[in-house]
Amino acid sequence: MNNSYSFSNDQMNGIVEDTYAKIIKECENLKKNTNCPNEQVVALLSVIASNFATTTEKGVN
Repeated sequence: MNNSYSFSNDQMNGIVEDTYAKIIKECENLKKNTNCPNEQVVALLSVIASNFATTTEKGVN
């Protein structure tokens, strides 16, 4: 992971915190509406995270 970027304190207390809260809320809604286990939510989040992985991390040069 490239550590050259960091969110500012304002971003951490604003958009980052808001985004985190929204993701958590939607994962809880998914569990409530589907009765899926935590492992299924983790698998879904993993697929989503892979969309943001760098080309090198995906094994493509």
